[in-house]
Amino acid sequence: MANFLEPKLITGNANKPLAKAISRRMSMHRGKTVDLVDARVERFNDGEIFVEVFENVRGEDMFIIQPTSRPANDNVMELMIMADALRRSSAARITAVIPYFGYARQDRRTKARTPITAKMVANMLSGSGIERVLTMDLHATQIQGFFDIPVDNLYASPVFALDIMSQFKDDLGDVMIVSPDVGGVARARELAKRINAPLAIVDKRREKPGEIAEMTVIGNVEGKKCIIVDDICDTAGTLCKAAEVILEHGATEVHSYISHGVLSGPAVGRITNSVMKSLVITDTIEPTQAVLDTPNIRVVPTAPIFAQAIMNIANGTSVSSLFETETLEPAYEGLFSS
Repeated sequence: MANFLEPKLITGNANKPLAKAISRRMSMHRGKTVDLVDARVERFNDGEIFVEVFENVRGEDMFIIQPTSRPANDNVMELMIMADALRRSSAARITAVIPYFGYARQDRRTKARTPITAKMVANMLSGSGIERVLTMDLHATQIQGFFDIPVDNLYASPVFALDIMSQFKDDLGDVMIVSPDVGGVARARELAKRINAPLAIVDKRREKPGEIAEMTVIGNVEGKKCIIVDDICDTAGTLCKAAEVILEHGATEVHSYISHGVLSGPAVGRITNSVMKSLVITDTIEPTQAVLDTPNIRVVPTAPIFAQAIMNIANGTSVSSLFETETLEPAYEGLFSS
């Protein structure tokens, strides 16, 4: 019979509130305190990153919680340096918990003489001593194949389904899921199936990157409460424009559920002035104070699903069981009123 080690958590600077929330959640489920390993991750005056672990981790099952969000380069380096420090300290296994995997949008060559940076980052992470990756809603699922180590890709859709069934419980029959582009249809269809809702698509044509020339709605959205579903919201230009087009086609209101709220540049201002009634994001990327202060942006927690996934990995049990709403619901008990 296999002997499984108790998981130990350590975090960089990318999203400390999420790491602490995962720690609290695991403590609650395990009936004993699961603290973050005491360490310092700091920068020298020239910008070099230094890591020092203050606890003995020899033979331990280590989980590094570190999304590679903005500043992406610094957070990637922090993650790799922490992994190297743990490997040289004789940790038994190192799992990188990367709630948001940066550089995922560079997953293929779109034109001549361009890199596939997602593959390069995968190589760098594997080379630093990381033996497994746990992430959420990769921008392109084929990125799992860029790694030669196990990759568990969680999905936000079961969490979103629980929230939608709570928020729209009296109007669920009027809800329609909308994909903001043809490439996101599979993700939108998955959520639509979970809540038994119809599906529409916004087909967009770009003249050049960052500029949308035309949008067309495929499907009848008239009289529907439309929910746009996507994995990333960066500058929010496409999202806000899609909401306007959907309302022009007869929808009664528009909401959005986005896995990763990058929300850079003018995004918060655009969302504040948008026709969208609400934007729901997860906390895979630590929200800024401006995001938290925006009345039509709401953040749903991912700590319950990540805590459960970490415990399942540590215990050698199924992670894919968390893809089912029925299995995940107990982890979110009390967070969404049914």
